[in-house]
Formats: sequence, C-alpha cells, structure tokens
Amino acid sequence: MSNAGTPPFTGVGVALVTLFHDDGSLDVDATAEHATRLVGCGVRAVLVGGTTGEAATLEPDERASLVAAVRGAVPADVPVIAGTGAASGRQAAALTQAAVDAGADAVLALSPPLVADPRAYYDTVAKAVGPVPLLAYHLPGMSAPGVPVEMLDELPVAGLKDSSGDPVRLLREAVGYPGVVYVGSPILLTMAGSVGVDGALLAVANAAPELCVAAFGGDGEAQRRLLGYHLKHKSSYPDGIKGLTAERFGTSVASRAGA
Repeated sequence: MSNAGTPPFTGVGVALVTLFHDDGSLDVDATAEHATRLVGCGVRAVLVGGTTGEAATLEPDERASLVAAVRGAVPADVPVIAGTGAASGRQAAALTQAAVDAGADAVLALSPPLVADPRAYYDTVAKAVGPVPLLAYHLPGMSAPGVPVEMLDELPVAGLKDSSGDPVRLLREAVGYPGVVYVGSPILLTMAGSVGVDGALLAVANAAPELCVAAFGGDGEAQRRLLGYHLKHKSSYPDGIKGLTAERFGTSVASRAGA
C-alpha cells in the first residue's frame, strides 16, 4: 500500500526552527531568511512547522504563512516540507490541505499520540494531500508509541522520517522498507549514509549544517563533533537548539514553548 517513489530530496535537510520576536509574535521574515541562509550552507530541503519549529504553539494561519514565506524565499529546487501532524486524522488533514495550498512540496505527519495502529489516521491524511508526497513521522519520545516498522508497507505514504535514534530500527528500514527513509537523529548520520538511507531531516542542521552534510557523507570527525550539538539540543527544548543557532547565526532565542 506504500506510495513509495522518487524521494522528495536526498541528502541533508533541516528541521527549521521558528523564529519569534521578543514579545512572542511570529517573525516570518527572519524564519524565511534563516532557511535561505541554511540552503546556502548546503541543506537540500527545509521542514517548516515540525516539532523543532514549535508547531504546537502555532496557529493554523501562522503555519500557512511560514510555508508560503519559506517557499517564496528558497530556490525552487529545494523542497519545502510542512509538518502537519495532529492528535486526530481530521485535524491533520485540515493542516495538510492548508499546507499544500500554501505551497508545500511535501508534508510530514507525526503519528498520533497513544495510537498503536495509525493506519486509519494516515488514510485520512492521505485523502487531503493529493499528489504531494506524504511522509510518516516516527518520534516515540514525543508521540508514543509511533509508527511500527511492521506497518510501514500498509501506510499510504511515500516514506518515513525516523527520529527514534534506534540504529537497529533504522537498519531494518534501510534493508526491508521500499519507501523513502530519512533519519532524524544526528548521531546516526554516518551509519545512515553508509547503508543507503535517502537523507536526513535534522534540528541540529539549524546550527551546524556543514557538519551534518559532512557526517552524512561519511566524515567520521564531523560525526564526532556533532555529539556536542546533539547533547546541547536534547538538554532543553527548544532552548537548546535555539541557543546553538543564535551562537552560530545571531538569531533570536525567543520561544513560545511554556510561555
């Protein structure tokens, strides 16, 4: 049942941070500018409104405005992927339709929380996506239990982003799943590149895009250097990645999470 086909992109993409003004209002222009900057540093796709982008704090119209702004800012050959996951298929389908209307080239739908069998959820989302590729998103640390490997072939998706950080699972996907596979953990980049995973969608690429590209290409030293970024990112959400990004590019550290 998988709609596997040509990957939306190959190589390293960024799970983009969403930038805010100090008063918590959305800074669409700065976010789009940051996306453009990262493309110049080698990233091959931009994920807008994902978990790294504090999607849960964004209003539906804000999500759409971000997709439109980033799509208008980055080169045409760099796909813009919209995060559209939600607690129900109905909610995710509405977000998906809005993202496609705003110009998204693909969508990434986080699996619903506390749902062991996400097939009905993805069936509902797939009806809203039209010809645009739909990617499932496995992130059990935030939305457990996630997407079972055994069900991947039964989902109407083009592929999967796996942010579990589980190397055994990633290898099972690379060996046994015909769809597109993107790794979401920076500590598995050299492994992912060496076993034929299609690419990566990474939060740490906001701050260290060149290291991510090098590590996916097999550079062991780059992979070792990414450990510090990974640990800082994981130390506090979203302050860790926003702090790292600010240190590198001078962007705002303002966040809505917990505010």
